[in-house]
Amino acid sequence: MSVTNFCSADAHNASAVRAKVTFQTLQEKKQSGRPITALTAYDYSTARLVDETGMDLILVGDSLAQVVLGYDSTLPVTMEEMLHHTRAVRRAVKHAIVVADMPYGSYQVSVQEGVANAARFMKEAGAEAVKIEGGANRVELVERLTDAEIPVVGHLGLTPQSVHRMGGYKVQGKSMAAADALLKDALALEEAGAVAIVLEGMPREVAQHITRRLNIPTIGIGAGPDCDGQILVFHDLVNLSFSKPAKFVRQYGDAAGLFRSAVEGYLHDVEKREFPAESESYHLPKETRAAFEAASPIRRKA
Repeated sequence: MSVTNFCSADAHNASAVRAKVTFQTLQEKKQSGRPITALTAYDYSTARLVDETGMDLILVGDSLAQVVLGYDSTLPVTMEEMLHHTRAVRRAVKHAIVVADMPYGSYQVSVQEGVANAARFMKEAGAEAVKIEGGANRVELVERLTDAEIPVVGHLGLTPQSVHRMGGYKVQGKSMAAADALLKDALALEEAGAVAIVLEGMPREVAQHITRRLNIPTIGIGAGPDCDGQILVFHDLVNLSFSKPAKFVRQYGDAAGLFRSAVEGYLHDVEKREFPAESESYHLPKETRAAFEAASPIRRKA
């Protein structure tokens, strides 16, 4: 067996014996001080790769509005689009928790509509939890979702669905009053039944204080290293977002460069008639080919 095959087999075996991650797993990690790992994914192939690495949680984020669908913000993405992508991710994932972002407008109109839409993510797309933005103003919804056996991940701080109210994508919780409000929101979400909270775009000190006060896990993005876990947008991680990365983004690869190089190579070879080669072409069997050429002579250049 080659080294490559051996490594592939080893990875497959490790994947096969890895236990399914649950929110109890994340709670145990918080209690033992082990970091929680999370990343976004929006399609089958990406989700499969992310899941096979051993990631704890995969978020089908409404950020797909920008990095996959090309919108200027997360606001335009629809329920049907989010359900479509969540289904694709669900088919790929065997071990990580799959959390679906509830898009703008799917839960702000009424609690009843929010519960109905969240149930669609569970029944139709196979999500294991939904994520909603907001604090104390979402307590009733979190309580109702929890009563309906739908795990809820909260989202505080820089909440992209509130971009217009916030006046842009700005760090939140920079004053004493704002930091205190974030803590109160976090405690209210926990009391209402949230199983975890994403803390985005806030000072490290504030995120650390919230994390220490909560019994449920916090997952940070632009909130410093003291949260119980971290999450990034997959496309930011691999340089596929086509925009200037935020301060908190660390790029671990250059997929844009890799893809561009591959496409340019293909373009060159097609234009130079170097693709496909003889070895990449199919042929008639010898006996059929002779009869075919006799019946339909192939004109050759002089």
